[in-house]
Amino acid sequence: MIRRVVAAGAALAAIGAAPPPASRPVARGWQTSGDGSQRLTPVDVAERRTADTVVIAIDPQQRFQTMVGFGAAITDASAILIQGLAPAERAALMRDLFGTGADRLGLGFTRLTIGASDFSPTHYSFDDMPAGARDPSLARFSIAPNRDAMLPTVKQALAINPRLVVMASPWSPPGWMKTGDSMIGGTLRDDAYDPYARYFVRYLKAYAAEGVTMRYVTVQNEPDFSPGDYPGMKWPAVDRARFVGRHLGPALVQARLPTRVLEWDHNWDQPRQPETVLADPAARRYVAGVAWHCYGGDVSAQSRVRAAYPKSDVFFTECSGGGWRPGWNAGFGDTVRNLMIGSTRHWARGVLLWNLALDPKGGPHKGGCGNCRGVVTIDPATGTVTRELEYYALGHLSRFVRPGGVRIASSETGSLATVAFRNPDGGVVLLAYNHSPKALPIEAAIGGVVARHRLPPGAAITIAWPSAAR
Repeated sequence: MIRRVVAAGAALAAIGAAPPPASRPVARGWQTSGDGSQRLTPVDVAERRTADTVVIAIDPQQRFQTMVGFGAAITDASAILIQGLAPAERAALMRDLFGTGADRLGLGFTRLTIGASDFSPTHYSFDDMPAGARDPSLARFSIAPNRDAMLPTVKQALAINPRLVVMASPWSPPGWMKTGDSMIGGTLRDDAYDPYARYFVRYLKAYAAEGVTMRYVTVQNEPDFSPGDYPGMKWPAVDRARFVGRHLGPALVQARLPTRVLEWDHNWDQPRQPETVLADPAARRYVAGVAWHCYGGDVSAQSRVRAAYPKSDVFFTECSGGGWRPGWNAGFGDTVRNLMIGSTRHWARGVLLWNLALDPKGGPHKGGCGNCRGVVTIDPATGTVTRELEYYALGHLSRFVRPGGVRIASSETGSLATVAFRNPDGGVVLLAYNHSPKALPIEAAIGGVVARHRLPPGAAITIAWPSAAR
């Protein structure tokens, strides 16, 4: 068909006929229904206006945060499953996840674990020692545990998307650095603050030598939780501030590393913790922002802390799907409304879900969550890949909002949640979610290009306007 159109245009030009007028810019829409029967399905956004149409006001002149990206964590479990695929199937999945265009997911942000998490086959660090032994010089340090699965996976992701932003978080220091001499429980020993800062530097340099530069690190995953069956530790805010201000921050500067520190990496329900760290002048000098999880509290905590410290960036770094949010109606709606829309309206520059991939049993894992769900499910027995509801929730923004895009103002109602962005090329993206029990006719316009659509209950729609419509 395209060849015939081109040929016809050439024939008209040959006889001196005027070429057809350039088509006007149009808006396009993609919808996911609350029951999952539609999944990022192209839909008509040129419907007729009705008396009850909800008009969404978009104001590109009101600009907020600049976006880093959207993505999910490459855990040991995710990397092992991805590397277990046949080479052709692995390459196809990675292109789908990290590639752009042609309906690919376009992930631009990921999180690694510094050592083991609960989604690791063993509880390891990069400097394990026999019980009672210590290694303050880090003579035994090695990232060898990551060479078989984690490193090949993140390097393949970077080969597909060289702009991929990578961050990393530890679940625990090596056991010998902690009270209790174990990666489970305990806290950081006073005499381990300096070795632990050097441990971060060694990790960052080792990954950089492999071509993986970390844009951000957090100093402790969920520092107000001490799990009983997988690595972790409680680490009070005043002690985290001391570590960052007196040890880690100066060590990063001395090593001339570009990595920035994000504070907290835990739930919305304790904003006082990151505020305590940011109130410390020495720590604040090295803290670029605050990272948040979804498992307690309200997303508005992100705005509270940013209002108190407006130079501090906001990131949303973990939320997992799982058996506690079964089915599309609960899981998809919560992910879109609270994370994709809620966290970005409350200043998040990046949004990360938890495991990029898990198996049908929610593993492999050693302790911790037994019914978590990945963005994709990989069956290691068959190689079958299933794209879960989180895949489509992420896709409503990751496919359309480019790195460097800026959040702009968009109006909401009691039944309709929205967020909007302007991409570097001038194109505009709107995500709207209907959390009412009835369909809502909606309308939005950019540069005179109007989009109208009847949005079903529990459904989300992404509407994109090209740069020519600005």
